[in-house]
Amino acid sequence: MNHGKPAILVLGAGGHGKAVLDLLLAHGGWHAAGVIDAAPKATMLLGIPVLGDETALPALAQSGIGHAHPAIGNNAQRLAAAGRLRAAGFALPTLVHPAAILGHGATLGDGTVVLARAVIGPDARVGRLVLINTGAIVEHDCILDDGAQLAPGAILAGGVRIGAGAMIGAGAVIRPGVAVGAGAIIGAGAAVTGDVPAGLTVAGVPARPLHPE
Repeated sequence: MNHGKPAILVLGAGGHGKAVLDLLLAHGGWHAAGVIDAAPKATMLLGIPVLGDETALPALAQSGIGHAHPAIGNNAQRLAAAGRLRAAGFALPTLVHPAAILGHGATLGDGTVVLARAVIGPDARVGRLVLINTGAIVEHDCILDDGAQLAPGAILAGGVRIGAGAMIGAGAVIRPGVAVGAGAIIGAGAAVTGDVPAGLTVAGVPARPLHPE
C-alpha cells in the first residue's frame, strides 16, 4: 500500500523500540512499516506489526522499504545492528521527535535519534548512531562522537565532549568544557566536574571512579 510517506523498519521490539515507534507515530512524516526483533515475543508493538526476525530483512528491502532504524539501547549492539541493516540495503535516517528542540547550527549524524523534550543547543555536533533520550540537554558547542548515549534527563553544559560509545546515565550533569572518553560510563545522577578517561566508570557527587586503579 502506498502511504505517501517513506517506509521505515524498526529493529528492536524492546523498550527503546517502543520509544522509537512513538517518535515515528508522533512525527507524521514516516510510515512505520513494521518491527523486526531477534526473538519476537508479540505480533504487534504500539499497533505496528512485528514482522519476524532479521532473516526477513532481505525480502523487506526488496519489497521497497528503504529505511530502517536500530532501536537498541546497548551502544555496541546498536552499532553492530546498524552495520547489518546497511548490509541489507537500508538507509539509516536521523530521527527527531517533533517535541525536541534543535538550536541553530546543530548537526546530527545518520542513524541518530533525538527523543521527546530533548534539547540540542546551537552549534552542537552529534555524530552517527547517537541516542539522545527523553528530556536530555546538549548545550551549545557540545560534541558527541559516534554511538554515544545520553539517558533521560542527562545534562551536558556548554562545550562538553563525549567520546564514541560513552554512556551518560539518567540525570547526570557534566560541567562545561569537560571531556568524557570513549566507552566511559557516567552513573545515574552523577555530577561530573573533571575529565573522565576512556573506558572508566564514574558515579556520585562529585563523580569518582567506581573501581579506582
